[in-house]
Amino acid sequence: MEDRRKYLRPEVVSRLQNMELKARLVVEGFITGLHKSPYHGFSVEFAEHRQYMPGDEIKHLDWKIYGKTNRFYVKQYEDETNLRCTVIVDSSASMKYASKGHVSKFEYAASLAGALTFLMMRQQDAAGLALYDTDIRAFLPPRAKRSYMQEILRLLDSVEPSNATGTAGALDRLAERISRRGLIVIISDFFDDLQAIVSALKRFRHSAHEIIVFQVLDPRERDFKFGMDATFRDMETGEEMVTQPYQIQKSYASAVHEFTEQLKRECRQRNIDYVLVDTSEPFDTALVQYLNKRRKISG
Repeated sequence: MEDRRKYLRPEVVSRLQNMELKARLVVEGFITGLHKSPYHGFSVEFAEHRQYMPGDEIKHLDWKIYGKTNRFYVKQYEDETNLRCTVIVDSSASMKYASKGHVSKFEYAASLAGALTFLMMRQQDAAGLALYDTDIRAFLPPRAKRSYMQEILRLLDSVEPSNATGTAGALDRLAERISRRGLIVIISDFFDDLQAIVSALKRFRHSAHEIIVFQVLDPRERDFKFGMDATFRDMETGEEMVTQPYQIQKSYASAVHEFTEQLKRECRQRNIDYVLVDTSEPFDTALVQYLNKRRKISG
């Protein structure tokens, strides 16, 4: 069990060969750990059967299959409600950043997007993907075909973050293209003009979409603990600056905290789910938030 749960750790997932393998093992590791603290009692059902395991509830046994095979299988899907979901991932150059010992923000975001897609498809939901920097780089509208997942995962595998950030403008254009009501999942560091981002999010809400915002940051972007001397390079312009981080650590950390708190407040005022994750955190934090949101929408 613990062996599967290791695939929730970003540094382990990053060593896997391709996005499909990453997504599958993240989801399987997540399912394995659902009954453990802090998610005790949390459950999810899927569109398939699996062999009975000690600890499974007997009420979920499929007796028809037992009658045919003389083996015990658990029904894993009963709710036929389908959801349309578009995962939007920031692929601008700022997402390339990774402090020592951590994966880049983009690698984290892409792995999370892949795992969410895998999870959606297993629940017979329609999944789509959009990638952006200053403009929309790629857009795959939501579909429910299992074979479509391969296309989404291949796209996530092939993208290299580049160019400047234009979150607000890209979200505005995506709001025009995503006309059918559904769930919008946005994964970004949101390093852009906050009020312009909020304005773009409001467009999705005006179209009656449900929204989850995942703000992905590197741990050092949150605490600025870089040591005595450091050289900082702008990921988008290449400009460099040498400074002593400890001198500005307190004011920087305070400014970042205020920025994230303001984004959280703006989201919650508009009934948008906001989740702050950093690249040191296992993926189950975000996956549980998604499943909670899906359950609210479907229920």
